[in-house]
Amino acid sequence: MIVTIVFAILLIIVVVALIAFLINGIALLVKHIRKMEKGSANRRTKKNMIVLVVAIGLCAGLVSISQFTASTPAISGENSIAELRKVSLNGREEWISIRGNDKNKPVLLFLAGGPGGSQMAAVRHDLAELEQYFVVVNWDQAGSGKSYGAMRIGNITVDTYIEDGYELTKYLCETFRQKKIYLVGESWGSALGIFLIDKAPELYHSFIGTGQMVSFLETEVTDYELAMEIARDKGDGKIIKTLEANGMPPYYGKDVTWKSAAYLNYLSSHMAQNPAIQNGGYNTFRDLFSNEYGLLDKSNYLRGIVNTFNGVYPQLYDVDLRIDYPTLEVPVYFFLGRHDVNAPTSLVEDYFSILSAPEKEIIWFEHSGHSPWINESERFVEEVLRVTRIQ
Repeated sequence: MIVTIVFAILLIIVVVALIAFLINGIALLVKHIRKMEKGSANRRTKKNMIVLVVAIGLCAGLVSISQFTASTPAISGENSIAELRKVSLNGREEWISIRGNDKNKPVLLFLAGGPGGSQMAAVRHDLAELEQYFVVVNWDQAGSGKSYGAMRIGNITVDTYIEDGYELTKYLCETFRQKKIYLVGESWGSALGIFLIDKAPELYHSFIGTGQMVSFLETEVTDYELAMEIARDKGDGKIIKTLEANGMPPYYGKDVTWKSAAYLNYLSSHMAQNPAIQNGGYNTFRDLFSNEYGLLDKSNYLRGIVNTFNGVYPQLYDVDLRIDYPTLEVPVYFFLGRHDVNAPTSLVEDYFSILSAPEKEIIWFEHSGHSPWINESERFVEEVLRVTRIQ
């Protein structure tokens, strides 16, 4: 998932500064209390302590209120549904958004990119039309957005997501009284979607993968090499120096996110400058400041992109769908951007050629990069309705 790194860093600095203020304030408060206990506090010290207590209380109250009032905008209509809901998945408390004009419509679960990404607001903004035909569910996976604290980041594995996704699917089937749901996954979510339909094909009508990942390590190596090639063609010495210093993937340790971002964000900028691609891509500022996220969620939105990605992504280097999942029992559709330089479409074509499934199709989006659901959202919805045969 590509984000505006500079913006992310600035927001993290603001949040860290607020946290540092609270911690420092509490430390000073403790110091003043000890002085009072010893009888050494003067009137000025007591006054400062009162101001400090009020400031800390206001900051803590602001954070709490923002968390409590976080919501997803209402949808008019007697049978509509629009809510944020906390659910228990394998003993972990995680958050979903549920939106639809009619809660009796088929359920469509959207799997965000990442690992560590949250796209509750992005899907609401860019794929709002789907809400006329489906109950659209967006899931903040463990270690992302509103579910950042669901589990210690260092303990999250790929199996964590598979097991939680399976439990969520069963929950949705039971809650909305449906035998099966539809599944859409983007980027990392496109691989997770394959894992889920392989685990429990009986629970899914079909799967749509967009920005489809196939071989994670081959993707990273290809992206690195392409970024280097573009940088050399442009004579961009700064990025060349950075990429050479980082070396070629795979990466491990504490800097996986930043080393990966060096070429991924460079490729994202390359796509943004491509006149053939409509609608530049993620609107991080808009999404981050949407109603769904309180102040703590906003911080965790960014922490997930950095910390969760850093911890989980290296676990995916060994995944290759061509080897691991050549046969699936659910119809599969790949929605691919013609100009995607993040997830090489040649790998998807390789996978498609060997994939055995009840029905399969590649749908090309000629004016899209890695995110057809954003670049060509109107056509994306049309194609979803066509392949799912929903009217």
